[in-house]
Amino acid sequence: MRVMAMVKRILRQLVRDKRTIGLLIFAPILVLTMLYFVFNGDAYAPKIGLVDVPEMLADQIDTEGAQVTTFDSEAEVKIKLVARELDGYLKFEGNSLSIVLEGSDPSVTGATMKWLQTALPKQPQAENAPELTIDYLHGSSEMGQFDYFGPVLLGFFVFFFVFLIAGVSFLRERTTGTLERLLASPLRKWEIVAGYVLGFGLFTTIQSTIITAYAIYVLGMVMEGAFIYVLLIILILALTALTLGILLSSFAHNELQMMQFIPLVVVPQIFFSGLFNLETIAEWLSWISYLTPLYYAAEALRDVMVRGAGFSDIMINVLILGAFCLMFIAINIAVLRKYRKI
Repeated sequence: MRVMAMVKRILRQLVRDKRTIGLLIFAPILVLTMLYFVFNGDAYAPKIGLVDVPEMLADQIDTEGAQVTTFDSEAEVKIKLVARELDGYLKFEGNSLSIVLEGSDPSVTGATMKWLQTALPKQPQAENAPELTIDYLHGSSEMGQFDYFGPVLLGFFVFFFVFLIAGVSFLRERTTGTLERLLASPLRKWEIVAGYVLGFGLFTTIQSTIITAYAIYVLGMVMEGAFIYVLLIILILALTALTLGILLSSFAHNELQMMQFIPLVVVPQIFFSGLFNLETIAEWLSWISYLTPLYYAAEALRDVMVRGAGFSDIMINVLILGAFCLMFIAINIAVLRKYRKI
């Protein structure tokens, strides 16, 4: 009887917490739906350029399964390759056929090479047969999947743990009455938010530096650019996760409800951060990536770590990340103004 009484009490608590019931039902449905669209997307079609390829050879190339464009000069096609509007280009020079690959994404490189093997006409083994050479703009044939996905995972783990720690810590400040006492003090709302952001931010800076240095110098994650740029991106991403965690903790009554934001806020960012090729996802769904801070952090980290980009190349993504952070800070101040004890 006592066991049944406890069972009834737990069931009554769950029934009263509509958010938990909704999470148990709709969160798995949301995640499974995202997985369905990600893994059932269209096959990737490589974007190939042709430069100085003889017309007779160009007519023999099977263009099915790829987007093939002809260019008048190599300078023009290189601009497209650097801008990642092409995955590679073919160039016929003398008696050699060169393939220049963008190379930063091993999966795209593999898809491009697979298409080339089936698209190019089979050459007979003769003395005058064109010699095929392969060059890379970024990376090399030895570049692995971890080198490409590593920057995204680095950004994700920093974002996830900072979000979780900040949210739970700020929630504890509320439930223990510390925040109530601060609100009753002469401190202004923006001073309280700034204090929390700077306080947690100092710890976040140390954490981010250690994790970034370990990934690059211990695990050997590819690093073509400057370490200081990677650290800058990670720090701004961590501050964004920090301010978002503080913001969402204002709408949670306990740690369990704080955890409920993870499948709704954090998990979708994995799918739209670039960990999976967004070009294979339906266009009506891929626009979500532009609403997620992790997407811009992942793009900037890949640009620096894999492609060796400088600050001018990552500036837009860094500014957008900073805008996310400032927006969450402003909302935090507005929420504190309307805050009432729960």
